[in-house]
Amino acid sequence: MSCGVALAVSLLLSDPNVALAAAQPPAPVAAPAPVAGEPLFADIVSRSGALKSVVQGWIDAGVMNQSDFAASPAFTGFKAQAEALAASDMQGHLILKERGTDGDLKCILRGISEDMPKKIAAVEAATTPAERRVALDELAYLLNDNIEVITAPPQPEV
Repeated sequence: MSCGVALAVSLLLSDPNVALAAAQPPAPVAAPAPVAGEPLFADIVSRSGALKSVVQGWIDAGVMNQSDFAASPAFTGFKAQAEALAASDMQGHLILKERGTDGDLKCILRGISEDMPKKIAAVEAATTPAERRVALDELAYLLNDNIEVITAPPQPEV
């Protein structure tokens, strides 16, 4: 028996607290700190909510019946705001990547930043009221996802 093993055995036998601590299950992995209160992420949530309200207002008003809707000043301004939001999502992704934390949120923010321009393009490319309705619904859903993934309690890595 080596000296190290003999020393470890003697310590285990001499102090009952050591043996008790060794018998305990390992501590659970702590969930990452929530980011929803940080300024960038709070801004993303706020802007996503505002843009979702705009899209929902358009859906309720029936703008999908307007063939020239995508060329309207209202949509052009919205598009610029949505593109800025997508850039903020990518910035959030990069911040989380740099921290090495919250893998799911990091990946979701990147996905949202990549999907936002596609959803905007789908609204612009829609040629029928039904296509515009689907594109607007999907855009509203994506904006809602942007809110929910940031405000959801973070989960530990698996």
